[in-house]
Amino acid sequence: QLHAVESGGGSVQPGGSLSLSCLVSGFTVLDYYAIGWFRQAPGKEREGVACISGNGRTAHYADSVSGRFTIAIDNDKNTVDLQMNSLQPEDTDVYYCAVDLMLGAAVQDMCNTPGDFTSWGQGTQGTVSS
Repeated sequence: QLHAVESGGGSVQPGGSLSLSCLVSGFTVLDYYAIGWFRQAPGKEREGVACISGNGRTAHYADSVSGRFTIAIDNDKNTVDLQMNSLQPEDTDVYYCAVDLMLGAAVQDMCNTPGDFTSWGQGTQGTVSS
């Protein structure tokens, strides 16, 4: 059974950085999966922030974070890390990690459709405030 457990997050001032990590378990070969970071503010729909194929070859970023956030796989630790730089107050959200089989789907399409993911972490808060 797939599991995703987030860690990291916290509070920073505008312009600062945060690092999130997602420990993924229960898979056989990670190459067959897509892993994504999503965020959701109260009363809003869950938004795909950054997603990556399990082989690390394909990544997709939301326009709002492109150039500021970086998603990467650490195969030694079985984690998918999200480095968030140049953070702004509008980046304040609960951040969730999710993982699921790609089954031929494109990473971008899965990132834009959170419902494609069936295994979710519990979420971690990221707050940007002066």
